[in-house]
Amino acid sequence: MTIVSTKPYLVRAIYEWCMDQGYTPHIAAVVDEHTRIPPGYAREGQIVLNLSADATNQLTMGNERITFQARFGGAAHSLSIPVANIIAVYARENGQGMAFEPEPAGGAEPVEADGAPGAASAAEAGVDSGNAPAPEAEGPRPPAERGGHLKRVK
Repeated sequence: MTIVSTKPYLVRAIYEWCMDQGYTPHIAAVVDEHTRIPPGYAREGQIVLNLSADATNQLTMGNERITFQARFGGAAHSLSIPVANIIAVYARENGQGMAFEPEPAGGAEPVEADGAPGAASAAEAGVDSGNAPAPEAEGPRPPAERGGHLKRVK
């Protein structure tokens, strides 16, 4: 019998807590060859994404992947983030949430969805509607960088 990691359950729990409290749930994730995001939206091999109901469409939080649709620069994109790549889930408003130790991905250098190494800028997922705002140029930083209140899980 294969034991499933507690990580997807903890991510879903923090997400639900954020939604119940009226906070905006965000995830920070490592971008590699298994991550599908629009090209050019990762920064230093990572991306921070808004997972609120206003910012996503068809959000599915499974044990292996988080998938959803979101608008970037007014264009709809399908995103797929491996749960193993998530390094934090938290509320944007107060930084409370949980950080995770990065999981090894076979030693591959982080790359963007189009296969190019590196990245230009980070961004939040925009609202998936016809009048979606453009992603922020810098995007929010994970709470660990802002002095937030994350609990690191090994």
